[in-house]
Amino acid sequence: MAKKLLLQDLVLRDRKVLMRVDFNVPLDNDANITDDTRILSALPSIRYILEQGAALVLMSHLGRPKGERKSKLSLAPCAKRLSQLLERPVALAADCVGDATLSQVQSLKPGEILLLENLRFHAAEEQPDSDASFAASLAQLGDVYVNDAFGTAHRAHSSTATVAGYFPGAAAAGLLLQSEMRFLGEHLFKPDHPFHAVIGGKKVSSKLGVLRSLLEKVDAIYLGGAMAFTFLKAQGHQVGSSLIEEELISIANELMALCQQRNVALHLPSDVVAVTELSPDAETRVFNIREGIADGWIGVDIGPRSIQQFQEALKPAKIVLWNGPMGIFEMAPFAKGTNALAQTIATLNATTIVGGGDSIAAIHQAGLQEKFSHLSTGGGAALEYIEHGSLPGIEALSKANDSRSENKARSSVSR
Repeated sequence: MAKKLLLQDLVLRDRKVLMRVDFNVPLDNDANITDDTRILSALPSIRYILEQGAALVLMSHLGRPKGERKSKLSLAPCAKRLSQLLERPVALAADCVGDATLSQVQSLKPGEILLLENLRFHAAEEQPDSDASFAASLAQLGDVYVNDAFGTAHRAHSSTATVAGYFPGAAAAGLLLQSEMRFLGEHLFKPDHPFHAVIGGKKVSSKLGVLRSLLEKVDAIYLGGAMAFTFLKAQGHQVGSSLIEEELISIANELMALCQQRNVALHLPSDVVAVTELSPDAETRVFNIREGIADGWIGVDIGPRSIQQFQEALKPAKIVLWNGPMGIFEMAPFAKGTNALAQTIATLNATTIVGGGDSIAAIHQAGLQEKFSHLSTGGGAALEYIEHGSLPGIEALSKANDSRSENKARSSVSR
């Protein structure tokens, strides 16, 4: 298989660059962007392409419209913010495909930018096999293709995987994608030790693969968030009305047995903050796990004793990977565990890698972003990259540039 091309390998002058970015940013009720980190992360590639004298066609998704056009999920706020950051106009196409969009692209001049409307307004974005013409239509919008959307590279979607095949010898990794692959590859494929992983979030099911993969590499693993309750239940503890996945209790037991076999220190909460209703104004109570959580109470954060134990155990780590909050981070009273770990990890004499929107949000809120070695733009993508060593969006670049592969013929709009 051919090696992946890099953005720097492409000849860009007077060409139209079709680039997949990840502008899936959080919006408030008034469609204001509340965190523009993902747009900022794309700026190096955007500026490089413009400096090389190319016209730029950007494509992204936003939210989960599930194939329907939803005005509240328009990329208009992203076009506006990008225009402010670049101090130049950024046009927004009414759609990502179609004759009108094609005409807009054909009229683009070097140095101009067009942002296509939300890719997921079309069902074929997430289901490429349902309509092969969608990826073909996207491919008509550029002379070369660049993927700079690490956060969606684990999805085999039309814009992240299928479309690359229409650009034989002209499909490249953007600067952000390169940075993510290089940093995660250098530090996590053959990590320094002790290597500690802090994993939180709702469900064990969403992180089973990466947990198994990490158990072959880490010296210690810390579990928080709702996913910890499935493990606590497997140990025989009473967890009240906390969220658990009953069907995965046997899997949790298997993973805990693997920890023992491989001498991996498993840290589970020893106490938790719990409520009787999921409200920021709810009465809270701290339960010792040995005594169990009373019926009707829901665990929402790790408790003060757990925070201290986790903080102490993390001190010798040389690499820390953190993905997922320790509690219901969206509600401020239940973010104490997440915030405390952010403060602790930031002060460690270690390589510190964070992936996942909630974890990164906690870091930004605390003003600690400069204290971490690497903030990955893709939580799920980072975990899958660690698990598999590659991702569909990355593999597609190699396949597109493999001279032995049978690539489809493509007509360029600039010819």
